[in-house]
Amino acid sequence: MNKQLLAASALAAILGSALSAPVLAADMEKCYGVAKAGQNDCKGNDHACAGQASKDNDKAEFKAVPAGTCAKMGGSLKAG
Repeated sequence: MNKQLLAASALAAILGSALSAPVLAADMEKCYGVAKAGQNDCKGNDHACAGQASKDNDKAEFKAVPAGTCAKMGGSLKAG
């Protein structure tokens, strides 16, 4: 029984880390309000993850962009 519990715990830990928000490289930043429908990089309004944005330029959706370029694209570093 303990082996099954240990195996289940290990599997849950692996799946939990795989489902969490992606970690961006140091030279990238989350830019809100610039993703096109279906091209967001992760969690937004009423969905769990990438590719599920339902409209263009939603202020709650982000796209990973090179650091320092978000403002130039008309986006925000904070969800709106």
